[in-house]
Amino acid sequence: MTLSWKLVVDSADAPVIADFWAAALGYEVEDPSRLVEQLLAAGQLPEEAVREHHGRRTFRGFAAVRHPDDPFDELSGVGRGRRLLFQDVPEPKTGKNRLHLDVHAEPGGLDALLTRLEALGATRVREVDKGPAGHWWVLRDPEGNEFCAA
Repeated sequence: MTLSWKLVVDSADAPVIADFWAAALGYEVEDPSRLVEQLLAAGQLPEEAVREHHGRRTFRGFAAVRHPDDPFDELSGVGRGRRLLFQDVPEPKTGKNRLHLDVHAEPGGLDALLTRLEALGATRVREVDKGPAGHWWVLRDPEGNEFCAA
């Protein structure tokens, strides 16, 4: 039996970093605004638990992105496939990631991918050359999380 999963990433500003990763991966930012409005109207969610981002009401401290081809719940916007959930935490990032994403370019398209990621706010850290196995770049997203582009 296979299990469903999502990758959860600690963040400083969940909606902003979700915007970056949605653009970087070609994913969609989940829209929980219908559920938020329903919970607010029923008195099941306090106003201080809500934030507005890009004109939509969302849960404060949380944002997620999902693959555009995967199924999702119409009310909550929650993806039922490939997704990343960003959750705000009070402490800053202090060390190297123990888990990271690898973003793959089309054949021959690494330079274009790097240029696009940098335009979105990523920064190059170092190039890794593995000889015949090829090379890739270690980058940081706008919050300093390491990832690779190959």
